[in-house]
Amino acid sequence: MFGLFKKKTPLQVLEEKYKGLQKEAFDLSKSNRMQSDLKQAEAQEVLKEIEALSSQA
Repeated sequence: MFGLFKKKTPLQVLEEKYKGLQKEAFDLSKSNRMQSDLKQAEAQEVLKEIEALSSQA
C-alpha cells in the first residue's frame, strides 16, 4: 500500500516499454511479418537506451 504512489525510475519505464514492444512484435509475427520486424527494430532501440542507462549507473 505504501508503494502505491511511488514513481517508477526511467529504467523501469523503459523496461516495461521494451516488454510491450516485444509482445506486440510476437503477436504481429503471426499475421504481418513486416510490421513485426518494425516493432522488433523499435524494441532494439529501446534496449540500447536501457543498456546506456544501465552502464551509467
